[in-house]
Amino acid sequence: MDNYKKQGKNVVISIIGSVLDAKGRGKPKRFYQWRPNFAIALHEELAIDRFDLLYNRPESRLAKQIGGDIQGHNEQAEVNLHHINYRDPWDFEEVYAKLHEFAINYPFAEENNYYIHITTGTHVMQICLFLLAESHFLPGKLLQTSPQRDLAKGESNAAGTYQVVDLDLSKYDLLASRFFEQQYSDQTQLKSGIATQNKAYNQLIAELEQVAVNAEQPILLLGSTGVGKSHLAKRIFALKKQRQNLTGEFVSVNCATLRGDHALSTLFGHSKGAFTGAINARAGLLKKAHKGVLFLDEIGELGLDEQAMLLRAIEEKIFTPFGSDSETHSDFQLIAGTNKNLHAAVKEGTFREDLLARLNIWTYTLPTLAERREDIAPNLD
Repeated sequence: MDNYKKQGKNVVISIIGSVLDAKGRGKPKRFYQWRPNFAIALHEELAIDRFDLLYNRPESRLAKQIGGDIQGHNEQAEVNLHHINYRDPWDFEEVYAKLHEFAINYPFAEENNYYIHITTGTHVMQICLFLLAESHFLPGKLLQTSPQRDLAKGESNAAGTYQVVDLDLSKYDLLASRFFEQQYSDQTQLKSGIATQNKAYNQLIAELEQVAVNAEQPILLLGSTGVGKSHLAKRIFALKKQRQNLTGEFVSVNCATLRGDHALSTLFGHSKGAFTGAINARAGLLKKAHKGVLFLDEIGELGLDEQAMLLRAIEEKIFTPFGSDSETHSDFQLIAGTNKNLHAAVKEGTFREDLLARLNIWTYTLPTLAERREDIAPNLD
């Protein structure tokens, strides 16, 4: 840990994230998934003595669960839950007023070391925390957490990584300002072409921006036909290409158009003579997406054989082209889309449970325009 005041307690002030902190949905698997607030407790070098967790009423149950998980990992840690009632977590004036009220009534102790966690909450909440820290209403260092990239197979991502920024150091002034400018730019890029004033959709985009920039695991986009899954997948690729320096292409296919040998050949390629009419070898879409992004729309329509091969390609980055005896390699990132209930498909035996487990890491449900009534008028203009 950096050289901070040693004699006091190390205290984290953070907002409960309604999606990122809810990974695992309360099941035991949550302990193997990156949840920002719980992840802080896993970094023993930070030696956090107290967590002050802020939550809105809809997150009250989640806040208790996160607090319990933190104390289950470190029974010496103190956890305090603070109910902050926002009517609209995207309303800057309301959010700033509520957080400012919290800050001026908080019993700061001069001997303590405070970390202001800026990863969770809406983009508006993060900006307000930054402004309150910069103006010393929240006197502490900024703490940013993120999932870890390039993990070995089977290695847990629960702890992730973190960065500490001291706003008292002038060299960080421009860095901190640029951080929020970049985050706003990234979210605007993801919403490009999608006119929205919907709070839930804005929050979805804010959380998806963090995942798109920091994570390489599959992203699953759910929603009915026409909600914009394909468009959003292209925007995610553009953001990944810019921020993760991807050198490959965006490769897209609608799985509903793939059947039989054609499906295997299209996705995984084939060797010369693999079937009647296979005059030449074919690389396949997975190979084409090497160092880029593969978007499989309507993935629920894939056959079980193709699902099995896709699972191996996701986990091991290798697969065998149709009719070939040799394996090939492709390091691609996957975005999948579907309008099906994949959990129901698993029960029906038409979708592999192990594949769903690999896909269901970063899952987002896109609302229809009918569910975004405040957006109907802007989309008619």
